[in-house]
Amino acid sequence: MKKQILLFFTILFLTNAFGQREHYWQQHADYTMDIDVDAEKFQFKGRQKLIYTNNSPDELHKVFYHLQFNAFQPGSDMDIRLQSIPDPDSRMSINEGTRENPDYKSRIAALGPDEIGYQKIQSLLQDGKEVDYEVSGTILIVNLNQPLQPGSKTTLEMNFDGQVPVHIRRAGRNNQDGVALSMAQWYPKLAEYDVDGWQLDQYIAREFHGVWGDFDVTIHIDKDYVIGGTGYLQNPQEVGHGYEDPAKKLNLPKGKKLSWHFVAPRVHDFTWAADPDYIHEKVLGENDVELHFFYKNDKPEVVENWEKLPEKTQKILSYFNKHIGKYPYKQYSVIQGGDGGMEYAMCTLIAGGKNFGSLVGTTAHEFAHSWFQFLLATNELKYYWMDEGFTQYISASCMNEVMDQKKELPNSNSYNGYFYLVKNGKQEPLTTLADHFDSNFVYGISAYSKGSIFLSQLGYIIGKENLDKTLLKYYDDYKFTHPTPTDFKRTAEKISGIQLEWYINYWINSTKVIDYAVDSLEDNSITLKRIGSMPMPLDVHVVYEDGSTEDFNIPLRKMYGHKPTEAKVLESWPWVKETYVFKTDKKAVEVKIDPKNLMADVNRENNQVKKTE
Repeated sequence: MKKQILLFFTILFLTNAFGQREHYWQQHADYTMDIDVDAEKFQFKGRQKLIYTNNSPDELHKVFYHLQFNAFQPGSDMDIRLQSIPDPDSRMSINEGTRENPDYKSRIAALGPDEIGYQKIQSLLQDGKEVDYEVSGTILIVNLNQPLQPGSKTTLEMNFDGQVPVHIRRAGRNNQDGVALSMAQWYPKLAEYDVDGWQLDQYIAREFHGVWGDFDVTIHIDKDYVIGGTGYLQNPQEVGHGYEDPAKKLNLPKGKKLSWHFVAPRVHDFTWAADPDYIHEKVLGENDVELHFFYKNDKPEVVENWEKLPEKTQKILSYFNKHIGKYPYKQYSVIQGGDGGMEYAMCTLIAGGKNFGSLVGTTAHEFAHSWFQFLLATNELKYYWMDEGFTQYISASCMNEVMDQKKELPNSNSYNGYFYLVKNGKQEPLTTLADHFDSNFVYGISAYSKGSIFLSQLGYIIGKENLDKTLLKYYDDYKFTHPTPTDFKRTAEKISGIQLEWYINYWINSTKVIDYAVDSLEDNSITLKRIGSMPMPLDVHVVYEDGSTEDFNIPLRKMYGHKPTEAKVLESWPWVKETYVFKTDKKAVEVKIDPKNLMADVNRENNQVKKTE
């Protein structure tokens, strides 16, 4: 009976906390880790204490961890995928052929024993007793001694050894920028268990899904190394390196190493980078958020660009606070240390910086992920377009303002990418799992471009003002959870009063395309035609013989409503009908469908008819 009462109150609490979904639950994991780094050998020893709370209604007999450094070994799934996919990531492969006749070789396949990555489990206890486990690639399988009941907790204590791989993708040592340690996915990380079960994809270089929790991490490393990453430093006066309060006395310990103690509440990952030559700067952003910057002091032109970055990052933070919602943490770090750009909890790792515009753009994109991935923590292996696409959309709009680009359609490149995919017959539905696209090229356009268009086109359907309200409400309702496409759709429906199931079904679940045409213009009679198999509402601009103009909106019947508009709203168009005829009060000489080009119509050449004398 006590367990039943505990479960009842657990569900009641979660229902109130995540009130948009009546029976929603999510697991919780609290990490305490102590890491000792051998910087010369690129190895480390770790102790991890994990308190795991089972908020699900299920009895768990096993738990699983990700051991993602194990992917950087010859013969791993990541290595094999590099050798089989037609367009392997250029950062992870070497082309020994020509551009016209490439011959790609996996960099992982060539790694020696002292260059690979690994996470080796030395011991594992459940509630003080040894527990059976086995390793399968990048997944650790743990057979619990005692099943974990709904509403209960268990403590898992682990000793593990790690080796940092040569930098091939996201994490590693001595990357192209010369950064010593980029420590992403470096620790045994508990896998997520949700309504769909355990999320146990082998790591092959896509992105991540994690369990919400609190992190308490202590890192012991040589004194000359500067660390930036996730969390709040608890002992700044004992490490210095730009963290200290200059008004207080430093209290550096004796010995060769410093102990960096970080605490990170309510996150689902922990990442850090370290280098002895980092410059560390910090400025205050909106709402007193500390913005930290770590970059190498070796190339004057790069240093100059990084020195100008803080001012732009302050503006980026303000933009996202206004257009998505308030950033809830009190720190964010922009760190030179990646192989492009990659988002993590309270920080990003970014490569290079020779081009200032590119540096700002990458920062804007990765910072936006703090909202769409690290606060609205969708499962990126399933709903990558909700993260990458939404981030692409909002960061393009942000750059348009912050960099004064004056673009009418900030994400126009997303449309161009999508059109290229359609033209070449390479579309795959956005229900394809991220790891399972036929090529990296198709994944990229699908996740970023088609995902970005999802939002701008949604603004075309429900109205830009309603889209803006939807983003704010979505963030407010679902931050610190794991929202799904249905959660976003229902938010947009509640804000707009428009039904949107059809939009998800066509744009996400299929590869059907939009193609509308002006079929005929006869004085005051206009005939429109749907050629593509995806139906849409239409905005139509009409020019009359006397030089005046008029705008019309034709809702799709399946919407059962229409967006706020100053245009004349006509009778809705049923999706089963291929043609639509309407009459104007005056003689028309020109008709144009979608004058703002917000609709991803794959053939815009037939969108306009203009009569000439």
